[in-house]
Amino acid sequence: MKLQDKYASVGELLAALIRIPSVNPEDDPGTASDNTGEEKIARAVGRILQDIGARVQLDEVEAGRPNVVGTFPGGAGKPAVLLGPHLDTVGVGAMSIDPFGGERRQGKIYGRGACDTKGTMAAMLWALKQLGGERISELDIGVTFVGFMGEETGQPGSRHFARKHAGEYDFALVGEPTRCDIVHKHKGTQWLEISTAGKTAHGSTPERGENAIVKMAGLVNLLEKKFSHELSSGPYLDETLGHPTINIGRIHGGTRTNIVPGDCSICVDLRVTPALAPEKALKLVRAFLEEHGAGGSTVKAGLSCNPLDTPQENEFVRRLIALPCSPKLTGAPWFCDAAVLAGEGDIPSVAAGPGDIAQAHTADEWIEEAQLERGVAFYRQFLEGEVRPG
Repeated sequence: MKLQDKYASVGELLAALIRIPSVNPEDDPGTASDNTGEEKIARAVGRILQDIGARVQLDEVEAGRPNVVGTFPGGAGKPAVLLGPHLDTVGVGAMSIDPFGGERRQGKIYGRGACDTKGTMAAMLWALKQLGGERISELDIGVTFVGFMGEETGQPGSRHFARKHAGEYDFALVGEPTRCDIVHKHKGTQWLEISTAGKTAHGSTPERGENAIVKMAGLVNLLEKKFSHELSSGPYLDETLGHPTINIGRIHGGTRTNIVPGDCSICVDLRVTPALAPEKALKLVRAFLEEHGAGGSTVKAGLSCNPLDTPQENEFVRRLIALPCSPKLTGAPWFCDAAVLAGEGDIPSVAAGPGDIAQAHTADEWIEEAQLERGVAFYRQFLEGEVRPG
């Protein structure tokens, strides 16, 4: 059954995509293992792309976790443009609604991924469906759709694609919920695990031990007060993104209440600006700890993503700004696949799409159907090069 016969609206398409679980299996998915991974949704999206007229490939990045790539004919000799939402969602354990229900009521569609980012994916696919394969081949750009796996943890899908196709594309429009404004700059991140070591002893004689948690408490205080102040008062301010930030997201220490803890660790999320690259931020933390007498702690680098900083003078950014819906140029404190494509694939990139980031990852995640329809028009106008009258 063809796409146009199976779904009567973009809302119906989104509801169907929500009903295909694609929870990222990392960390705590909060659901059975057969609801995790991206293979089922990649195959469903691949069939839709084939219906529209694309040549489709499932490019397996990890076992059972592919990217889906749909290349439309007619792109030879034209600027190559990539449409790139992600296939995976965050976990569903704390949700207050059926995460895979795709319920539609009072002008909203509910379920995990409704906003982040099955909504942008449905809008992109519906815009392509409205154009049809023949019209797409006549556009002034070549069009490729890529549904990325793994964006919510580590971004292996976009990293794999960027390495494999570096320099092959002229622009990427990454699907994220921005209310169709254009995020041309966003913060990057450097995750760290910082550990302190102590000496275990019986809890009744703490003087015989060395308490790693107490050590860590002093270190946390330093990071929250002094290091945070250094970030906000240093030379790392970005006019659009503001200052770098630090968040201590997790702490673990000790084994029992009646044992002096011999170890303690924290997980730190540094959000960085273009003036403070992740590797520079890592050195800054290590130097800070040495300076303040915490050199005995160990610092282990984790997930890293560079900031996004695509010039607003880019010809495709200008094309977006000129759309009839008058999108705004903006920045974001979060990070996404756009930075990976730009940094590792040499593909100028922005993030834009329907929905509001405030609804992403929430217990009752939803998207307004009106926003979804606006997203369809936004993507279609971009593809067709439609601009406001001068």
